[in-house]
Amino acid sequence: MTLAPLARRAIAEFLGTGLLVTVVVGSGIMATRLTSNVGIQLLANSIATALGLSVLILMFGTISGAHFNPAVSLVDWFLGRRRRVGLSAPMLGIYALVQIAGAVGGAVLANVMFDVPTSLSTTDRATPATLIAEVVATFGLVLLIVALARTGRGAAAAPAVGAYIGAAYWFTSSTSFANPAVTIGRLFTDTFAGIGPSSVLPFIAAQLVGAALAVGAAMLLFPQVTDAAEEIVIPHTDAEADASAVHRRDHSAP
Repeated sequence: MTLAPLARRAIAEFLGTGLLVTVVVGSGIMATRLTSNVGIQLLANSIATALGLSVLILMFGTISGAHFNPAVSLVDWFLGRRRRVGLSAPMLGIYALVQIAGAVGGAVLANVMFDVPTSLSTTDRATPATLIAEVVATFGLVLLIVALARTGRGAAAAPAVGAYIGAAYWFTSSTSFANPAVTIGRLFTDTFAGIGPSSVLPFIAAQLVGAALAVGAAMLLFPQVTDAAEEIVIPHTDAEADASAVHRRDHSAP
C-alpha cells in the first residue's frame, strides 16, 4: 500500500516534530538525573538536541522538507505563494496541525519513558530579555534555512541547522526555542525543558516576529529567494520525483 504524497508528508512532519521534542525533553530529564550542575545539564541538553535534530532532518527531509516548525512552514508558504511553489495554504494548515500534535505527543512520550507525570510546566520563562532572545534565535534559524535553500546548499541543512540550534542554546537567554510547535509541546512537561502557560504565547509571538524579520532580510540579501521555496528546509520535491523515476525504471527493466 502506497500513501498519498500529502499523507506521507504529514506523517513525516508529525513524527519528526514529535521525536524532536522527545529528544529535547528526554535529554533534559536525563541530564537532571545524572548531575545537579546546571551548566552540564544545559550542555547535555544542547548536544542531544543538535545531534538529534540533524539526524531527524536527514531521516525525513526528502519526504516533507523536514520543517518540524510552523514558523518555517509559514515562511515556506509566504515565499512561494505568488509563484505557487512551496507549501499551499491548505498544506500549511496541515503541517502546522501535525507539527503541534507531534510536539505534544513527543513531550508525553518523554514523560512516559522517564516515568514523569504529564502535567503543565510551572517554569515561567517570558521576560523582556528572553523574548528578545527568541526574536534573535528564530531570525537566525529562518535566515540560515532560506539562505541555504536560495544558494543551492539545502542538502547541508542537517548539520548546519543542528549546529545553529546547538549554539543558540548558549548564546540566547531563552535557550533558543525558536519553534511555536516545540514551545507548545514543552508546555506539557514540568521538567528541565518545560515552559509555563503564561510564557507560551509571548514566546510564539516573539518567534513569529523573528521569522518575519528573517524573511525581510532574506528578500534584501537574496532577491530571487521565492524561487527556492520548494527547497525549505532541504530539497524534497525533486528527491521524490527522482525516487519515483528510479522505481519506474527498476520495474520496467527486462
